[in-house]
Amino acid sequence: MTSWREVLARGTWAAVLGLLTPVYLLKLWWRGRAEPGYRQALLQRLGWVYGPAQPQRPIWVHAVSLGETKAAAALIAALRQQHPGVPLLLTHGTATGREAGLALLQPGDAQTWLPWDTPGATRRFMAHWRPQVGVLMETEIWPSLLHAAAQAQAPMVLANARLSERSARKGQRLALLLRPAARALHLALAQSEDDAQRLRAAGVDRVVVAGNLKYELQPDPAELALGGQWQAQWATAGRRVVVAANTRDGEEALLLAAWQAWLASLPEHHAAGMMLALVPRHPQRFDEVAALVQAQGRSLWRRSDWQGGALPEQALQAQVVVGDSLGEMARYYGMAQVSLLGGSFAPLGGHNLIESLACGCPMVLGPSTFNFAEATTLALAAGAAWQVADAPSAMQQVGRVLADPALRQQAQAAALAFTAQHTGAAARMAQQLGPLISAPAGR
Repeated sequence: MTSWREVLARGTWAAVLGLLTPVYLLKLWWRGRAEPGYRQALLQRLGWVYGPAQPQRPIWVHAVSLGETKAAAALIAALRQQHPGVPLLLTHGTATGREAGLALLQPGDAQTWLPWDTPGATRRFMAHWRPQVGVLMETEIWPSLLHAAAQAQAPMVLANARLSERSARKGQRLALLLRPAARALHLALAQSEDDAQRLRAAGVDRVVVAGNLKYELQPDPAELALGGQWQAQWATAGRRVVVAANTRDGEEALLLAAWQAWLASLPEHHAAGMMLALVPRHPQRFDEVAALVQAQGRSLWRRSDWQGGALPEQALQAQVVVGDSLGEMARYYGMAQVSLLGGSFAPLGGHNLIESLACGCPMVLGPSTFNFAEATTLALAAGAAWQVADAPSAMQQVGRVLADPALRQQAQAAALAFTAQHTGAAARMAQQLGPLISAPAGR
């Protein structure tokens, strides 16, 4: 039963977002300077879609960004296997997610932006697409969208659901707004029992622990092999590569300072053989990170400078590499002797360590890992990763790994075994979604 206070909270939310709509659209246009994808089909952000309502009665999957889209791939494949012929509607919030989602589409599917969370935009979206079920990946709880889905009698499922302690505390401050949205969910498929408990406390009526889809991600063998080739070329040139993956604003400067201090503690001939690769999380920061490296007087090679073939001399001798490309994380992990987890050296909760471990690349984690708390705990217990207090400590751990080939090989084997032990989430989630999905008309 929705109270008048909850109705008022949702109305206030809708009014505020309505007033902010021009600001929202201007922000998207501004971001489109660096990522033109943000300027595509802006009217879709407001729920306006022209043309016939095709596909008919699709399975709707919302994957906001690149990471969620990659994780959704395994679930989409399992759903297609169990429900052949049912079309897919794929929505996103970011340009990188939308670009990655193109590879998941088949004839008869559709792709659009998630509508801005106002009553009008979400009603238009639901009326046009008429999904038979909606699957929101991980943490996408939008009050107006879930209310519009309930009005349209479209059951909504939160898949690969996670809710950290930090997010749960924030949610308590907005309970009048978020609790009715959580109650509107038909089902949440949680990554872990801890996530499940927090989701139940947040108001989700039905929660099933199904595991983490990110264990299903298999690295591209070709990209991984290319990374191995690069590692061999650097090794021939006397270089060893440490990759800082998915770094965020502020982390690059922090890691570069710790890297330089660590190199200064090494014998000169050892220091000369070390190379750091920075792979920023967001493509709009590629130029910024490259400029930071150059401003500090370090020799730089950018991945975007490579035109194919053997690595150029500039790459072989560079002090720092900037990985300014998309869809090549397997290559970066393949070229690394050891990697550092971006987002964990700032209070951001860390990014996907599972991807690194699936590539057999040992990982050093910073102190902030709440986004992948369970995976962190399990990986540390398995001996596939190490966690440290800060960036200087991370470099010391990197040094220990590089100095001990047996330790590195043991961690590589542990990383591969760790990911193999935690697969199966896609099949379990598809089975839970099965009763909500009908075959296409005429089948």
